[in-house]
Amino acid sequence: MAEMGSKGVTAGKIASNVQKKLTRAQEKVLQKLGKADETKDEQFEQCVQNFNKQLTEGTRLQKDLRTYLTSVKAMHEASKKLNECLQEVYEPDWPGRDEANKIAENNDLLWMDYHQKLVDQALLTMDTYLGQFPDIKSRIAKRGRKLVDYDSARHHYESLQTAKKKDEAKIAKAEEELIKAQKVFEEMNVDLQEELPSLWNSRVGFYVNTFQSIAGLEENFHKEMSKLNQNLNDVLVSLEKQHGSNTFTVKAQPSDNAPAKGNKSPSPPDGSPAATPEIRVNHEPEPAGGATPGATLPKSPSQSSLPAVVVETFPATVNGTVEGGSGAGRLDLPPGFMFKVQAQHDYTATDTDELQLKAGDVVLVIPFQNPEEQDEGWLMGVKESDWNQHKELEKCRGVFPENFTERVP
Repeated sequence: MAEMGSKGVTAGKIASNVQKKLTRAQEKVLQKLGKADETKDEQFEQCVQNFNKQLTEGTRLQKDLRTYLTSVKAMHEASKKLNECLQEVYEPDWPGRDEANKIAENNDLLWMDYHQKLVDQALLTMDTYLGQFPDIKSRIAKRGRKLVDYDSARHHYESLQTAKKKDEAKIAKAEEELIKAQKVFEEMNVDLQEELPSLWNSRVGFYVNTFQSIAGLEENFHKEMSKLNQNLNDVLVSLEKQHGSNTFTVKAQPSDNAPAKGNKSPSPPDGSPAATPEIRVNHEPEPAGGATPGATLPKSPSQSSLPAVVVETFPATVNGTVEGGSGAGRLDLPPGFMFKVQAQHDYTATDTDELQLKAGDVVLVIPFQNPEEQDEGWLMGVKESDWNQHKELEKCRGVFPENFTERVP
């Protein structure tokens, strides 16, 4: 006992705490069963609901702000890598090299400054704002316990007063405990009744300041970044003027007639081989008499500087049978086999009747059982690997977008 007392904890104190917990538990059970009335304060309960809502909103804002900062840092790293690439490809004898390097340095400093200001003016303020909630939440919980103690003391005092055989000494002691419990509860209750509405009202100013800071910092950042981008553009324009003879020709983009299957319009990445017409460049000189019929297209005045183009042709098909093709009549190919294609890009099937493709997959193209079911830009086929394994069309065949593939011999 002496040892326990030296540590500030006595057996009596422990017993008292245990008894309080038991008394509270009994009081709550009686209240839930309707055998004991419970002190209610609807105004305070509304304040608690507002507090919980405010805490939830603040916690979400803090999480999203941290995500935003992570994204800013990632963009900083990506921008830094891009500028490093520019510095590497910018040859020493090109004009504006020093200016381009200086712009890259300023770009890096601008990103660093933007991130740090967001931390100082938004995130740290956010952390300070949320730092007050745990203490108040703890005090709200403690007030709830003290309210149960007060109700329990009140019920005990009332039961002694209404007893047939009154014990004045017990009644006096119960009254003393009731007054004490009431005092402790009311002191906590009054403080929270003042603090909770004040905290709730403070949210407006906090949200305004936080989002104003973020918006202002982002606006200034983009203004300064715009100046750097303009400076870089001027440097590159100067470079282009001195090397204007070496013009970079942009490839033609695919047409707007995207294939459709129902309401879907899949398209491969821009500029991919599958998205542009398949052509072959003929580097051999043209015959003196002009283009060979059916092979070389005639040049137009605008194409006089371009190499001749040979259009690749494929075997004709009749009712799904390749005319003159090597696959006609072969037993190791699916019935009606027309030609092979190879996937140039991954394609994720969105319906059960579609093929799932990975770049490099070879597909054996076959005709539709009902030609009216074929949508423009879609083909029917079976992956070569599946056909070699199962040899069953019903299990393996499916449709796929033609512009994700390229014909192969």
